[in-house]
Amino acid sequence: MRITDAAEAVGTTPRMLRYREGLGLLPPAADAPGKHRTYDDEDLAAAAWAAVVEQRYGVSPQALAFALRAVSDPAVAADVRRLGELTDRITPVTRALDFDQRKAERLRGGR
Repeated sequence: MRITDAAEAVGTTPRMLRYREGLGLLPPAADAPGKHRTYDDEDLAAAAWAAVVEQRYGVSPQALAFALRAVSDPAVAADVRRLGELTDRITPVTRALDFDQRKAERLRGGR
C-alpha cells in the first residue's frame, strides 16, 4: 500500500512514517530504486509496534532507534554496558563473580 494509506492504518502521518523508516524502525524497502515505497503487513506491524514501545516507555523514535542499535551492534552494546557499570545501574560481571566467590568462601568457612 502507499504511504498515505499505510500511515492511516497505523494511526500516524506519512511524515512520521518516513521519519521512523529513516531511523531504521521499519524493515528496509524491498521496492526497486526510483519507485515509490509501498508498505506491506510486516512494515505496518513494525511501525505500529514502534509507536507502542515509544508510548509505553515514554521515549522518542530517535531514542528507540538507538536502543535497537545498542542491542544489535556489539560495540555499541559494550559501550552502553560500560556506562551502566560506571553509573552503578548495571553490576559489572566481574563484581558479580567476585561476590559469588566470596560467598562460596564464607560458606566453606574460609572467610
